[in-house]
Amino acid sequence: MNRPTVIDLFSGVGGLSLGAARAGFRVAGSVELDPIASASHAFNFPSSTHLREDVGALTGARLLETCGVAPEQLAGLIGGPPCQGFSLIGKRDKDDPRNLLFGQFFRLVAETRPAFFVAENVLGILREGNSPVIEAALSRLPPVYRVLAPIRVRASDYGAPTTRTRVFFVGFDPSRVAALSVDSFMPNPETEQVKVKQALCGLPDVDANWQQEKQSWRTVKELGGGDFAERVEGHVPEGVGNPEALHLARKRKVSGFLGTRHSGETVARFDALAPGEVDLVYRSPRLDPEGFCPTLRAGTNSDKGSFQAVRPIHPKKPRVISPREAARLQGFPDWFVFHPTKWHAFRQIGNSVSPIVAEKLLLSIRSAISLP
Repeated sequence: MNRPTVIDLFSGVGGLSLGAARAGFRVAGSVELDPIASASHAFNFPSSTHLREDVGALTGARLLETCGVAPEQLAGLIGGPPCQGFSLIGKRDKDDPRNLLFGQFFRLVAETRPAFFVAENVLGILREGNSPVIEAALSRLPPVYRVLAPIRVRASDYGAPTTRTRVFFVGFDPSRVAALSVDSFMPNPETEQVKVKQALCGLPDVDANWQQEKQSWRTVKELGGGDFAERVEGHVPEGVGNPEALHLARKRKVSGFLGTRHSGETVARFDALAPGEVDLVYRSPRLDPEGFCPTLRAGTNSDKGSFQAVRPIHPKKPRVISPREAARLQGFPDWFVFHPTKWHAFRQIGNSVSPIVAEKLLLSIRSAISLP
């Protein structure tokens, strides 16, 4: 309880939360409207308070009270406001009502007065046409905050096996956080570069007939040494992780090995693809074992048709990747549990900040913060 506290808004399954916990923060609470994502966050963060609410209808005072944080005692407000209206691969609708949630994040910063804040979004938010949205959001901040220029982050530069690139908005109160700059968040050039082959090492092949949750729990082999392996196999923060899942992970029993049934024609087509080549029908690339995974997409919510995202093709097998393989490529540990269906699991993984990236960024803030 003596760790500085953060609250995660629009938390999803908890990639940013996990990075914060590993960086030395206590995740006091999360706010997530999606009931499936909120339940999965609660499963993996049993010590946190979980609010399944609309951020736009939440006041700062009630947020702090519900999460058990006294006024003036919140270290950080973190989160990834919905980005569909800003995404370069979407409709780029500047009038998408979800765009307004970016401003709601900063309203709650003003109402809760944390020592710092971190808001993640897609690169598309930096398009010139979106500047009024950013300006309006930042105008809600009290003048005490020093706001850094937007920080562009490519996950592979920070030790994750994916090229997923996002932008982070960081601000802090100089009376409680030592001076930070954009350079404080630049990647260490000596960071281990983790490629697809290494990320998937030790995982069993997936049978197309593994369609039920009880079939998806399989034995994995030891990954090997290095920073990535340590974070995949352990590095469990206090109060994080489902006890039963952690127990099974220590025995190398891991969830998420759900198969996908392909037609014979599709299998033959996948089998003929070279590394990095895109399937003309499925429109997805075959992963290059010596390269990085491209950005994993999340698919759509039920209100947008419940479309499953196109998934990359395994680098060696003629099939798309499983949820656990996607989790490895996004930088999640094996003991972290996702929803037991492929659609929800891939949505949760694709919507998440890589916990490896989140930890590296938040460590820079933790080392500068003046709280205990």
